Amino acid sequence: MRKAIITGAYGAIGKAIAKGVAEAGYDVTLVGRDEAALEACRGELTEQTGNRRISHAAVDLSEKDQIRTFAGKWDGPLHLLINNAVTAPRTRTETPGGIELQFATNVLGYFWMTRYFCEHMKAADDARIVNVASYWAGGLDINDLEFTRRPYDNDTVYRQCKQVNRMLTVAFAERLKEHGIAVLAAHPGDVRSKLSNNLGHGGWESPEEGADTPLFCALDPDLKGVTGKYFAHRREEPCSFSRNRHEVEQLYAACAKY
Repeated sequence: MRKAIITGAYGAIGKAIAKGVAEAGYDVTLVGRDEAALEACRGELTEQTGNRRISHAAVDLSEKDQIRTFAGKWDGPLHLLINNAVTAPRTRTETPGGIELQFATNVLGYFWMTRYFCEHMKAADDARIVNVASYWAGGLDINDLEFTRRPYDNDTVYRQCKQVNRMLTVAFAERLKEHGIAVLAAHPGDVRSKLSNNLGHGGWESPEEGADTPLFCALDPDLKGVTGKYFAHRREEPCSFSRNRHEVEQLYAACAKY
């Protein structure tokens, strides 16, 4: 049985991604902070898909210790990890550990999930990690990752996080290729959601349209062995952020310090 984890699974796009993975027959674990929202999502997806192998785990993805504990309890192999959880508070907020919340959730959450769960993926056939990133990306200041010097604007912070997601995709792809683990980044569609409303963007696509490219990266058999690439609208697109390998490695080292 192929096993999958989807983070941020009860958001608009996350739920649509989880539905697609469940319909593909995976044993699916939904991950997020809100236990009640996870349970409601699990029940809804079970009814919609008929897949009875859907479970959930309440994990605060901005907290390394919670991710490490979750990974330590994981039983068996993992074939698919979709890093999708995201937050974009309108005012600068810190975790209990003192890390700016967008960076902790949108960047380090991806980083820690990959670091701790890749050990469970090394023995899995066609193991894939899909980082839900965005075309709305840029503005990285590697010396101010937590916006301690720059003014906090949630849209500016979000764009930096999405750039970092794309760059770390390449960093992890290079490190995990020898273990047969592919790492891809995907731009979802422009979906009206809590996130897009917080950012002031709105959105015009359905959750299913938004989930299409992440699901393509996760499930398409023709992508077996493809790694370190960025996709939008089901097409591989060049990623200018990833060309500067020195900065990619600087960024990986900076995240590893956390």
